[in-house]
Amino acid sequence: MRVRATEIGPEGELVAAGSGDGGPPVRPGKIVAIGLNYRDHAREAGIELPQRPLVFAKFPSSVIGPGADIVIDRSLTARVDWEVELAVVIGRRLRDATPAAALAGVYGYTVANDVSARDVQFGDGQWVRGKSFDSFCPLGPEIVTPDELGDVQALGLRTRVNGETVQDSSTAEMVFGVAELLAFCSRSFTLEPGDVLLTGTPWGCGEFMDPPRSLADGDVVEVEVDGIGVLSNRVVEIA
Repeated sequence: MRVRATEIGPEGELVAAGSGDGGPPVRPGKIVAIGLNYRDHAREAGIELPQRPLVFAKFPSSVIGPGADIVIDRSLTARVDWEVELAVVIGRRLRDATPAAALAGVYGYTVANDVSARDVQFGDGQWVRGKSFDSFCPLGPEIVTPDELGDVQALGLRTRVNGETVQDSSTAEMVFGVAELLAFCSRSFTLEPGDVLLTGTPWGCGEFMDPPRSLADGDVVEVEVDGIGVLSNRVVEIA
């Protein structure tokens, strides 16, 4: 099943909600994100693989939908990067779940762009502010349920900036798979229906290119995951 909008149902579970209004397919209560979760990305960054998932957060106010503008405030940041990610949408409450139970609690999967202000991210010494500016978490274009998507650890994912492919990898490169990530997170805090887990990004981020590249006014960023679709957003700069 493919779903363009969701809401919390009468039993507290996530359910489909009509055809949607063109916004994001889910309005998460919280966004849990995972850093350095792709082997190829760790190699390009010259960083050792983590021994356990590296967890951070993005604020829900950063969420936008397909076709909405990624707004870069140049008074806050000079280096903004793209990150294609497989996003997991939680369907029912998970607390201290086994990997199998955690997967059974997934409502579906969508595409995310973990837009990142690299100068702020690295300058702050922690990641939340540079990852959470308004419009820095595009989600969409729709949610695909597990029965239709198949093996989530064998999905191609890629990013195109103005038509040029800059990221091209597979979820097979994940250090920690979806089930393991959900179980790990649920041991530390409750995952609620409608929450979103971002599972990390592969190689090809602009910050680690030679020379480094950043998003600029007028750029069109397309992030894509096989079996789900393409999420496209234009970049707009403000002073």
